[in-house]
Amino acid sequence: MLPLPRRFLLAAGPTLLLPATARATPGAVRSHGLASIGTPALPPDFTHFPYADPAAPKGGQVRLAALGSFDSFNPFIVRGTAATPVIQTFDSLLRDNSNEPGVAYGHLASTIELANDRSWVAFELRPQARFSDDVPVTADDVVWTFTTLLDQGRPFYRAYYADVDKVSADGPGRVIFRFKSSGNRELPLILGEMSILPRHFWQGRDFSRPLPEPPPGSGPYKVDSFALGRTIGLARRANWWAADLPTGRGLSNFDAISTEYFRDATVAMEAFKAGQADFREENIAKNWATGYDFPAVQKGLVIKREIRHHLPTGMQGFAMNLRRPVFADARVRQAMALAFDFEWMNKTLFYGAYTRTRSYFSNSDLASSGLPDAAERALLDPWADRLPAELFTTPFSLPVTDGSGNNRAQLRAALDLLTAAGWAVVQRRLVDKSGQPMRFAILLPDPGYERVALPYVQSLDKLGITAEVRTVDPSQYQHLLDSFDYDMTMNVFSESDVPGNELRDYWSSEAAKSEGSENVIGVADPAVDALVEKIITATDRASLITACRALDRVLLWGWYMVPNWHLSSHRVALWDKFGWPDLPTRAGFVFDAWWIDPARARALAAASGSGG
Repeated sequence: MLPLPRRFLLAAGPTLLLPATARATPGAVRSHGLASIGTPALPPDFTHFPYADPAAPKGGQVRLAALGSFDSFNPFIVRGTAATPVIQTFDSLLRDNSNEPGVAYGHLASTIELANDRSWVAFELRPQARFSDDVPVTADDVVWTFTTLLDQGRPFYRAYYADVDKVSADGPGRVIFRFKSSGNRELPLILGEMSILPRHFWQGRDFSRPLPEPPPGSGPYKVDSFALGRTIGLARRANWWAADLPTGRGLSNFDAISTEYFRDATVAMEAFKAGQADFREENIAKNWATGYDFPAVQKGLVIKREIRHHLPTGMQGFAMNLRRPVFADARVRQAMALAFDFEWMNKTLFYGAYTRTRSYFSNSDLASSGLPDAAERALLDPWADRLPAELFTTPFSLPVTDGSGNNRAQLRAALDLLTAAGWAVVQRRLVDKSGQPMRFAILLPDPGYERVALPYVQSLDKLGITAEVRTVDPSQYQHLLDSFDYDMTMNVFSESDVPGNELRDYWSSEAAKSEGSENVIGVADPAVDALVEKIITATDRASLITACRALDRVLLWGWYMVPNWHLSSHRVALWDKFGWPDLPTRAGFVFDAWWIDPARARALAAASGSGG
């Protein structure tokens, strides 16, 4: 399942049970929730999510900062740069429970019917569901949303919904999706997480073009104000139809959320220090270690928290674009990984904060280790002639240096690989057989990453490789990423506890050809395609683990990335105006469950001499 931000939660009334007269269609089961594997843990009469406080006070304003700019309110297409906060204005048929991987509960849909053979799923909509312009949400909206995303949305949707045969409205309040096969265990759930859009708003508008005005949505917030490229303000809908449902109770507590966009991360940090932003999640270790010693922290007005989470961390690293000939040879790609001195960086730049990532499913039981077991071999052996022999005989490992910055042994091993791939050092430059030097650019969306990329460039220079760092603004970065116009870039492949259809967009041969897909590397390998389908069609946890570990090995031994690092906690800084449930959650925290504490907000305002 796609690892989306832990926003949107779920819905029901005091109970999710239907009247006693409501019966399931023969050959189907009616339910209040769905699970890709297993069954939902919360009962039909659950009153709220375990990490939400139903008595949380409503009110107050939150000010946030974002990087880049925006020129559109349509986040579902390739064109334009969408305002990220607008996603909070949309609701979905189901809402996920942050404490249960691969599970969601009825939200816009009161009830779900799933065929016993999983060949179709039907959602029955709540009659009280309304868009912010008070127009009811109907089955026609669901059908229109699905077909429009499939035809005109980002390529991701074509991969994600590929196994849907047809969709139809069975009256104004019921929609049925029929599948091409019954093997895609996750498909009913991912259809439920689809944001439902207002068909009536889009009549006469071109969905494929950037949208300069906010559309009505059925979510807890509506866009209240905006200045294109600079700011966007959300206002909580006082009459939100789902406020008293179990999937909405205790959530979306802020009256207003304003987001200001900054072109530069340093300026955004200064805005936070000046009290112009209330909350910040820090992803740079140096900033966390040294950048929060300002007066508001010293006075206790700003709080630093490290919040442990139990989520898969996926893979972050320097991704090589296989569409560029320079990275066509796996030996060259492996040499790129050998030249990266993680231990020196972790000690010198990151204050020892990080753990090296050695799996595309890191921090989970889906990660591979050692040699493949018999179950994995059964999936890998049919592709043995296409896979590196070492995959079957040698545990995958990454080089470990002494952290001194003198990684001569790793650089010599890298040079041996480059020589075997046909490269040679001539006058201190690495050249191919025609005398052309190895030269490429590392594309970055933020100057903050340069402190990582530049030492790596210096290591590559010792091999005679000319690498340069190219930093662009986030909007241009996304455009270059969508068009696959880069050599190497820092990228993150996020993962969830229950991976599924999103892997087609990450790794499939079809996605490699589709601009705007998440297959930024350009992997087009039938072995990878086959293993992705094994993951999608896994029927139990054991087979899912086996297929993920097998895919993990193939990706690792393909040396498609220079793996970076991960952290099993969130580093957050906040002005002391918030309250939050003192309840554990797998995600570490759910910001949507926080609220403005009136007493803290008053004390902060008095202490800071401002609105806090």
